Amino acid sequence: MSCKEQQEEEQEVLASIYEGDECFKQVNESTYQYKIGESGHYKSFLVEVKWTENYPDCLPDVNLNAFYNNHITSDTKQSVVSQLQEEAEQYLGCAMTYTIFELAKENGEELMANQKEPVVTKVEESNENTNSNQPVAKKKEKKEQLTKQQKRKLADRTDHKGERPRGWDWIDVVKHLSRTGGKNDS
Repeated sequence: MSCKEQQEEEQEVLASIYEGDECFKQVNESTYQYKIGESGHYKSFLVEVKWTENYPDCLPDVNLNAFYNNHITSDTKQSVVSQLQEEAEQYLGCAMTYTIFELAKENGEELMANQKEPVVTKVEESNENTNSNQPVAKKKEKKEQLTKQQKRKLADRTDHKGERPRGWDWIDVVKHLSRTGGKNDS
């Protein structure tokens, strides 16, 4: 069986195994990605396996160069890649993409043991950059633009001071009780 036929067969197998798995992504015919760990966690990472022309007779290119992995230190990346490639060397001549992804999933914590939790430091803004001679412009509040019809309606509902007449929101007690019912004696 030629390398090309083995690659096509492995494509079908990977598609059937990872169907519906949101962590798996086929970038193109020879590049596959799998996300390990919870999204946004400092120990999560994205493994990319890129097949060479002679794959599976030679090792695929395993890397962590995706933008998703920017939070990982270069030492940790090198350690993870070397461990995954060591495992892949055992399977030369066989389909190994699934094996690499499964090894990364099962041993994700051990692979990322060197990764330290990021320290978040709060940066305070300094007022040195602002020039005290320049006046600070105040934002003007934009008034609501009314049409003539809206202005007429508003004028009809209010008196000459712009206030509504006394009792405009009073409830007609008899009308209210006829709708809700009176107090029951029982």
